[in-house]
This record gives sequence, C-alpha cells and structure tokens, in this order.
Amino acid sequence: MPQPVRFVRSFFPFVLALSAVLASALPGSAAAERIGDIATIQGVRDNAIIGYGLVVGLDNTGDQTTQTPFTAQTLNNMMSELGITVPSGVNMQLRNVAAAMVTAQLPAFASPGQQIDVTVSSVGTARSLRGGTLLMTPLKGADGQVYALAQGNLVIGGAGAQAAGSSITVNQLSAGRIPNGATIERGVPLDLGSDGLLGLDLKRADFTTATTAMNAINGYFGRNVASAIDGRTLMLQAPTDPSARVAFISQVQNIRMESAAPSPKVTINARTGSVVMNSDVRLRRAAVAHGSLSIVIDAQPIVSQPNPFGGGQTAVVPNANITMQQQGGALQMLNASPDLLDVVNALNLLGATPGDLISILEALKASGSLQAELEVI
Repeated sequence: MPQPVRFVRSFFPFVLALSAVLASALPGSAAAERIGDIATIQGVRDNAIIGYGLVVGLDNTGDQTTQTPFTAQTLNNMMSELGITVPSGVNMQLRNVAAAMVTAQLPAFASPGQQIDVTVSSVGTARSLRGGTLLMTPLKGADGQVYALAQGNLVIGGAGAQAAGSSITVNQLSAGRIPNGATIERGVPLDLGSDGLLGLDLKRADFTTATTAMNAINGYFGRNVASAIDGRTLMLQAPTDPSARVAFISQVQNIRMESAAPSPKVTINARTGSVVMNSDVRLRRAAVAHGSLSIVIDAQPIVSQPNPFGGGQTAVVPNANITMQQQGGALQMLNASPDLLDVVNALNLLGATPGDLISILEALKASGSLQAELEVI
C-alpha cells in the first residue's frame, strides 16, 4: 500500500523578517553632518545616455535571425557603410551576432576624451554575451545629440553550461559591462552660478533642516549669504569669479550642522518579506490578540484491485481528508515602548509568525498605538 502523503498549506502570503536599524540610542537625537552629504548643488548631476549596437564574436550563442530580423537588418546597414553589399533576399543565419542596448551615465563636468563605463544588455534571443565585442556604438542623450562612442570587449560576471538537453546558469549571461568602454565626445554645458546665485537642494525635504542649514552657512561666513526658499531649496550668493566660486562651494559643502532626526517610519518590503524600523519608532500601551488559520490535507490514496478474470484494471483512487485548524489568540498586553529595542522585544513577546507581523503592525497603526509611518515598497 502506498504511504499516505501529508500536506500542510498555510495562508501566510509572505515570510517576513524583522530587522531593526542600528542607530542612536537616544530618541530624536541629531547628528552633526556635512552639508555636502545632505545636499546637492543644483545642476550638478549625471545624465543618462543610450545607444543601440551589435555584439559580435559570440560562441554560437547569438540571436536567431529568424526570430530577431532587426539584428540582420542592422548588420546589413553596417556592412553597407563599410562598402560591403549583401545581395537582397539572402537570409543570413548568424549565431555569433547579437543586438544590444548600451547604457551609461554621463557625469557632471565631463569633458571630451574622458572615458566612462557602459552596460551592454541583449535585446534579442541571444543566450549569452560572454566573449563578445561591442562594435562602435554612438550614445545619445534625451536631446538626440551624440555624447559618447562605445566599443570594446564585454566582461560577463556569470557562467553557464548545457548538454543533452540540460543546462545550468549562474548569474546573468545576457548583460555585461565594459570598463572605460565609452569615450566622451561632447560635454554637457553647465552654468554654475555665473550670475552670482547658486541653488542648494536638500536630499530630504525638511523645513527644520533647511533652516538649520541656512543658519549654519550664514554663521560660518559671518553674513547673510544663504536664504531658504522652501523645505528643500536654499539660494546662495556665490562669487562671480570661477576660482572663487569653486572655493566657496567647497567651504559650503564642508560646513557641519546638526541635522533633524528622521521621522519615525516602518518600511515593509512585500517582495522580499522584510520589515525595517528606524530608531525613532515608538509604541504606546496596547492589547493585541492574533490567531492563525491553516489547512491540513491528509492524502491517503486507495488502491482499487479488480477480481481475478474480471477484465478490470488496477487503479489508484485519490482520497483526501481536509481539516481546518484555528489557533487561539488570547489578548496580550504590550507596554509602552520608548526605545526601538523595547519595541522589538514587545513584538517578539507576541510569538507572532513573520507572516502575521505585517497585520499586527497595520492594526497597531490604525489604533494609534504605533507612532510611526507605515511604508510598503
């Protein structure tokens, strides 16, 4: 007789783990930070550039031209520019060529001749780009202008093998990088406070931080050179001379100030099942009752054996016994917790499974006991 098979199916959709952020032990404490670490200069940023090109030299792992006709079309156009004419109607069965998108970030103050890294990603049916070489590919910005030219040998961080219909892959083989694979041909013009006004943007909008930064800058220079426009932007009166302006920005970035403590927040990642709390999360006194529901399926197949000479066939008849189990959820008291460690200990005392934690946190927030903002990402 076959042995009975037992299945247990849980209704918990996520496996959540509680992770506490190690931060200051004092609630609401502030730390001295450089202005350059919490704010950026307006206009000083990277610019995304993108291009479309061909990767050649693959070991029979390229695109299937019957399924990706744009690969053969691109190759024909490239050969035409090189003076090679492919007869019309010829179906090139090339497996060592792959179409790819090339992306990069053009840094601020980039000058022609500098080199930047590029990322090459397959857009066709190529199984692997390992060992490939990217042909010269122009990289354009949002305005359609060419800002860099990319070319070089790809570096692939993965590995793979296949035989007899079986295959194994480690990491990603259809994307790779080319260190210093693009040469900048055009820089992005940047007017950095040539009119005497320089914008400073806080990375996190906060009126208290904006006011503190303004006072710290004015106190450092001994005069009113900064004014807060709103909770994120400050305007600075900078020198008009380029050298003096660069020195002025360096001084501003190195000024230290007491930044405001972050607002209490609990971040829940529903995809990975993690819960992260910052150091300012507080818990008021509350009573919590939470139970869990599960379904138990006992599968005991029954073998149906026909009589001798009956002409029938032996068959296995499925037989399942399904029961529901509801665990009790007695009320448990949670004392007020003024510290993050106390909050973690109080939640652990409930004995809740990781899957129940998100429901408990939402209920505590709705009742006003959890003094924090809930964010689901």
